[in-house]
Amino acid sequence: MITVEINGDVRAYPVRYLTWYEIANDTVGGVPVAVTFCPLCNSGITFDRRVAQGTLTFGVSGKLRNSDMVMYDRETESWWQQAIGEAIVGDLLGTELVQLPSWMESWDEFRTRHPEGLVMDEPDFSRQYGRNPYVSYDSSTKPFLYNGENPPHCTPALERVVRVGDMAWPLTRLADLGGVTEAGVSSSWAAGQASALDASQIAKGRDVGSVRVRDAKGNDLPHDVMFAFAFHAFWPDGDWMLGQ
Repeated sequence: MITVEINGDVRAYPVRYLTWYEIANDTVGGVPVAVTFCPLCNSGITFDRRVAQGTLTFGVSGKLRNSDMVMYDRETESWWQQAIGEAIVGDLLGTELVQLPSWMESWDEFRTRHPEGLVMDEPDFSRQYGRNPYVSYDSSTKPFLYNGENPPHCTPALERVVRVGDMAWPLTRLADLGGVTEAGVSSSWAAGQASALDASQIAKGRDVGSVRVRDAKGNDLPHDVMFAFAFHAFWPDGDWMLGQ
């Protein structure tokens, strides 16, 4: 699930629902947010829905660019690239959304820390919630509907990386070390979260662990745990934090 904490308001958005709907528009701690998840990039990002022109409401356009979801806003019908939070077509072209701190974790982790936290209710539509439509996707060698360049440093295209700004840490490195502190960023890793893109049932996916990302003062930082090919596609000159 994706956890959002703002001004003491704590909420969780299960991936079992976001896999099907990809965007949840909500207000957390008085802040209008869009909680987004693109399964093809494993990209779970929360944005502030406020821009200079007003508060936007987002939907899924059905379009993909570099295998990443293209969102649209219902107010101007501009198109937005989910991975970078930027309008790429329409009246708001070039406008950037503010990314907010949020993170992906297991249900057990969330309810242990916040037993009274609010959880997104099951949508009232007939779907096979909890089923993974992309069985074994994160074990594939080639991303779905992606024709771009592969990531450098012999990094597998579907390896997870922790992105902060234009920097990316391989998740395997964090898992091996239990965490890394570099470039003013402290990332910790702990076992316990199932991959949403492995087994036919999300809850039975292999353990890929959970990550928390904080600054030097211990404040949560906006970040994303995305596939390496997507990071390279949208940040071709980004810094790969390989520890070498």
